[in-house]
Amino acid sequence: MLAVTAIALVRLHSLFAAAMLTGIYSLLCASLFVLMDAVDVAFTEAAVGAGIITIMLLGTLALIRESPDSKEPHRLQILPMAVVVITGAALIYATRDMPAFGDPYAPAHQHVAPRYIEKSGAEVGPPNIVTSVLASYRGYDTLGEVTVIFTAGVGVIMLLGHRRKDRS
Repeated sequence: MLAVTAIALVRLHSLFAAAMLTGIYSLLCASLFVLMDAVDVAFTEAAVGAGIITIMLLGTLALIRESPDSKEPHRLQILPMAVVVITGAALIYATRDMPAFGDPYAPAHQHVAPRYIEKSGAEVGPPNIVTSVLASYRGYDTLGEVTVIFTAGVGVIMLLGHRRKDRS
């Protein structure tokens, strides 16, 4: 479903349909995260990706108007395509160094995960390991992530709220 949605998204010419399909893609990603037992990440993806970002995209579309020369056919731009292909190839190549999914001998499963499982209840207090990791062990990371999301949201709102004067 993700691949079909991504291919349809790339082939669209309607900005409204692309905004809606982006929200659907985020919702599908959130359901994939639930299947992978990463409910906290799924919740964030659903709230931010499928919710807030879709609303911001639709708000942006409501504020912009169609340009008069938008009827021109789209020309293939080589440089952006080359950047995307090279970055994608580098990311795919980098995945060769990653441990296999679910590998019990992966570095994260050797010292970090056992410590969290054994000692998080006594050290932090909450019986939920995910809550104790996000709230205590990685509290500054979580605060930083929330700050980045808040700053990005404020920036987008400031950009959307700024109206340009017509130069006619």
